[in-house]
Amino acid sequence: MFFSLLFVTFVLAAFVSLCVVKVFNKPISTIFMRIIQDEISSAWNRYVKFATYVVGISGGVRVHQLERYISAPTKDDQVLKLNHERWILEIYRTIIETLQAIAWMYLVIFVFALIAYIIVKAFELRGAKQK
Repeated sequence: MFFSLLFVTFVLAAFVSLCVVKVFNKPISTIFMRIIQDEISSAWNRYVKFATYVVGISGGVRVHQLERYISAPTKDDQVLKLNHERWILEIYRTIIETLQAIAWMYLVIFVFALIAYIIVKAFELRGAKQK
């Protein structure tokens, strides 16, 4: 039962990550093309996709939390039973934790992208004034 839960949380976290990648692919691609203005922007876009999968899956599949179903945290505690309610709770946690991990990663990316955009825009304005 534990291995089934591990597999289901992995597949679910990967699917949620895939959906997020599909939703944010065009905006991130556009941002990188605007800021970098070179062919390397597609490489950065690919890297962000890869990082989204890594962060999403590692955030959604919380192995240290799932260990509670195979061993007790202390000698006095009991191993948790995987019943229907716990399955639903773990599935919900997987979705939420995957989205939360990706949201934090994208927040960091967009903050740095905003700073880079401001710098690029400032250089463009300075170049336009000098002409």
